[in-house]
Amino acid sequence: MKKEARYLVPNDYMADPSVHVFNGRLYIYPSHDWESGVPENDNGDHFNMKDYHVFSTDDVMNGEIVDHGVVLKVEDIPWAGRQLWDCDVAYKDGKYYMYFPMKDRNDIFRLGVAISDKPEGPFIPQPDPMWGSYSIDPAVFKDDDGSQYIYFGGIWGGQLQRYRDNKAIEQPCLPANDEPALPGRVVKLRDDMMQFAEEPRAVIILDKEGKPLTAGDPHRFFEASWMHKYNGKYYLSYSTGDTHFLCYATGDNPYGPFTYQGVILTPVVGWTTHHAIVEFKGKWYLFHHDCVPSNGKTWLRSLKVVELEYDSEGNIITIDGGGE
Repeated sequence: MKKEARYLVPNDYMADPSVHVFNGRLYIYPSHDWESGVPENDNGDHFNMKDYHVFSTDDVMNGEIVDHGVVLKVEDIPWAGRQLWDCDVAYKDGKYYMYFPMKDRNDIFRLGVAISDKPEGPFIPQPDPMWGSYSIDPAVFKDDDGSQYIYFGGIWGGQLQRYRDNKAIEQPCLPANDEPALPGRVVKLRDDMMQFAEEPRAVIILDKEGKPLTAGDPHRFFEASWMHKYNGKYYLSYSTGDTHFLCYATGDNPYGPFTYQGVILTPVVGWTTHHAIVEFKGKWYLFHHDCVPSNGKTWLRSLKVVELEYDSEGNIITIDGGGE
C-alpha cells in the first residue's frame, strides 16, 4: 500500500529513529548522519556519526518538529572510540536513560548509558560501557508489569557474528544459507536501569511450521530490533539488511520465540532502513528513513514517518517503501 509520508527534518540528515511518548509529547531519538569523507565499505565505516539530536512534536503528520539540539557527542563519552550509532531512551522514576552503541578504543562495539532529568536531554554519559554488552541497535521495551527489556544486535558492521553464547569467538562466523539465521538478542534490564539483569538470550524467529528462519531466508533478522504490543500480542520488528525489508514476527512474551508474519515496509531508496513503531493520539506510526533527499547516498539518510495500519486479524498492512 502506498501511503503519504512526511520527511521530518528536511534540512539535516537524521536516521535510525527510536520514538517514544513521554509526558503526552512524542520524542524522536535518531542518529545523525553527515558527510565525513570516510569511504563506503561493508564494515559500515562510512556511517561515522558523532553526536545525537533530540526532536519532539505534538502533531506527527502536520505539526512543528522541535529540534532540542545536540544532547550527547563522542567527546563527552569517557570510553569513546568512534561511530556513535543509533540509540534509544527509556524512562524510570524521574530519570531518562539513553542507551547507545559506540566502538571503544579497541574498535569493538559496546552499549553505553547516559542519563537526563528530561526527555529532551542533555544526557550525561556513564564512565564505562555496560558490563557484558556488545554489538549495536539497542531498543528498550517496557512491559505492562513495569519490567524493561533491551533488544540489540546487528551483523556485518554491527559485529554480532563475532559472538556465540555472549562470548567473543576467535574467528567471526556467519551460518550457511541452510542453517538457522544468526539471532538478535534480548535481555532484561536491572532495576537501576544501568546494567543487564541476566545473560542476554537469543531472539528466535520461526516460520509458520515452527522451524527457525534460515540464514538464506530473505526475511531473516539482520539488525534494528523493535518491540511493541498490540491487542496483547508482542510484535518484534526488524530489518533484514541486505535484502532490504522491514519485517515482523509475533509472540506471547518478550523473549519469544516469535513467529514470522510478514513485511511491514518494502525496500526504500538506500541500502536498508531502521525504524520505530509507536501509538500516539489513537493512531499508529512507522518512523524510518530513506536516501531520496541525498540522491541515494546510503550514509546520508533522511528521517520520515508514515501512518501504520492493522487489519481485523492484527496483521500489519504492508507499506510501499518506494525503492526497488
